[in-house]
Amino acid sequence: MKLVVISGRSGSGKSTALQALEDIGFYCIDNLPALLLPDLVQQMNQHTDHPDRVAVSIDARNMLSNLQQFPGILQQLRERHPAHYEVVYLDAAEPTLLKRYSSTRRKHPLSDEQLSLQEAIAYERQLLEPIASMADIRVDTTRLSLYELRDSIKHRVAQRSEQTMSLQFESFGFKHGVPLDVDMVYDVRILPNPYWSPDLRQYTGQDQPVIDFLQAEDEVKEMCSHIIQYLTHWLPRYAKNNRSYVTIGIGCTGGQHRSVYVAEQLASHFSRLMDNVHVRHRELG
Repeated sequence: MKLVVISGRSGSGKSTALQALEDIGFYCIDNLPALLLPDLVQQMNQHTDHPDRVAVSIDARNMLSNLQQFPGILQQLRERHPAHYEVVYLDAAEPTLLKRYSSTRRKHPLSDEQLSLQEAIAYERQLLEPIASMADIRVDTTRLSLYELRDSIKHRVAQRSEQTMSLQFESFGFKHGVPLDVDMVYDVRILPNPYWSPDLRQYTGQDQPVIDFLQAEDEVKEMCSHIIQYLTHWLPRYAKNNRSYVTIGIGCTGGQHRSVYVAEQLASHFSRLMDNVHVRHRELG
């Protein structure tokens, strides 16, 4: 049995994530009270005709006491009812959440006469911290389209076998901020920058002219080699520590050339060693 808990702040894409899982055969329940999780698992274990893949959404509409008890509830389930449990936490930058709500003109579930929309969004983060702290994977939806979010959930969550770890390399530009969902960050701004070559500026790290430029630089080869050595040594330790997902951020100044190239090289290397490896280039859309 596989049970996926989807959580996150309002406007972060929980409904889209739940629908993505429903589309590929998960039995989905929206806004489940956290205290009912044990009853749900018990029902799933007692009835052979019950779906073996279930996804539930638990969010700030729960009572505060329920949210605070979530870590203990999940720990007890893992001890008493052996199954494959995963917690997926979605979030986005607060200006993005504010813009999404302003554009839809929907009422935030926590906003009222005492709490403005901005205050409700900030308060919701505090309420959901007990769930966020238990997350196996965090997804930053700030720059994701609905289609990109659906694909990410399908590939990283639904298509990952229980025995394998999902590894994602994400390139980004530091001038646009560090992604919220990365587990570790490598700064490659020290490498030679193709941007300063007028003939290369128009290309990205996926294009052959930039690839040829960076492949010819010894510093680039050395950087890639050192990152590979580090990850090769430590990723098995992450797996032994029951980490199901690891996201590696590769950042340069604008997220167009160096970080894209390095992320592609790392993904290519580890794809030959692992089954569930993905690459995403945030600034390339």
